Amino acid sequence: MKLSRRAVVIGGAAALSGCSSKFQTYDGPEVTRIVVFKADKQMYLYHGDEILENYSIYLGFAPEGHKEVEGDGKTPEGRYYIDRRNADSAFHLSLGISYPNAADRARARSRGQSPGGDIFIHGQKDSWSRNRDDWTAGCISVSNREMEKIFAMVGRGTPIDIYP
Repeated sequence: MKLSRRAVVIGGAAALSGCSSKFQTYDGPEVTRIVVFKADKQMYLYHGDEILENYSIYLGFAPEGHKEVEGDGKTPEGRYYIDRRNADSAFHLSLGISYPNAADRARARSRGQSPGGDIFIHGQKDSWSRNRDDWTAGCISVSNREMEKIFAMVGRGTPIDIYP
C-alpha cells in the first residue's frame, strides 16, 4: 500500500511539473505571417487571410519611427523574417527578427554608425511583472504566457510586417 501511495505522489508531481513547462505544442494552422501595428501596439498571427491570434505589445522605448541606428530605442518598420528561435533567452523565450537588412545597414553606414541588431519578439525578464510602458531597446514584448504560445506557433522563415 505504501508503494502505491508513493507511486501516486511521484506520478502527480511529475504531471504537475509538466504543467509548468514553458514549451507548448501547437497543431493548428501554420502561421504564415506576423503583422505588427506599432501605433496600435497590436501584433497579429495570420494563416493566409485568417487571424489566428492577436496580442497587445510593448515596443522600444522610443516607439515612433523606423529603427535607424544602434541605441536609438526604436522598433524597425518594414518586412523582415523570423530568423532564429531562442529557448534560453534572458526574456523567457524569443524569436529573432532579421533586422538589419541590406537597406538598414546601408542607411546606418551612410551616417557612419552601426544599425544595431538583436531585435526579437520576446517575453518578460521575470514571470511576475508586466511592464506598463514601452521599455525594450527596439524589440517587441508580450507576456511570458503569450510568448510560450507564440513560440510554439511560429517557425523560422515566417515573414513579419511591421507598420508605423
